[in-house]
Amino acid sequence: MEKQALSKLATDIQMVIFDVDGVFTDGRIWINHLGEETKSFHVRDGHGIRMLIYYGVQVAVLSGRESKAVNVRMQELGVTDVLQGQIDKRTAFTQFVNSKNLLAEQVAFVGDDIIDVPAMQLAGLSFAVANAHEWVKSHADHITEELGGHGAVREVCELILDSKGLLTKALNYNVTL
Repeated sequence: MEKQALSKLATDIQMVIFDVDGVFTDGRIWINHLGEETKSFHVRDGHGIRMLIYYGVQVAVLSGRESKAVNVRMQELGVTDVLQGQIDKRTAFTQFVNSKNLLAEQVAFVGDDIIDVPAMQLAGLSFAVANAHEWVKSHADHITEELGGHGAVREVCELILDSKGLLTKALNYNVTL
């Protein structure tokens, strides 16, 4: 999608919903000998989330898997809408967006795998991370330059803030959000 058209769509976004595995992370799942799962999150992605929230853009996660690590990280970031174990992302997206009294056109969705496509198709603006499955990329309005788990979330956050004329202010803000 052309940059100007992308920016126009992004201006109206009031909420961004992110998948987790492959978007916030590089897609790998680490399981130790006790069966405990750990994940690696990029700190700059986290700051991007804090900037979105600070400047009034709602943030949620919608994941097909369940993970305690996701709950911990999202709580750290101030993300209160954490929907996990949602295999049917079309239904979960629709019900959640309706519960927030938003229109699908006001919501962006960021994904990486085929399970994300139904939500991407409903969203007003859809993103695929650079290392997303090729079929997923073909359904995205925009493909990030950064990989999932390596700055793609931050890239989306900055694009949304930039479209609203808030990025320069956010980047020049000296206090940790």
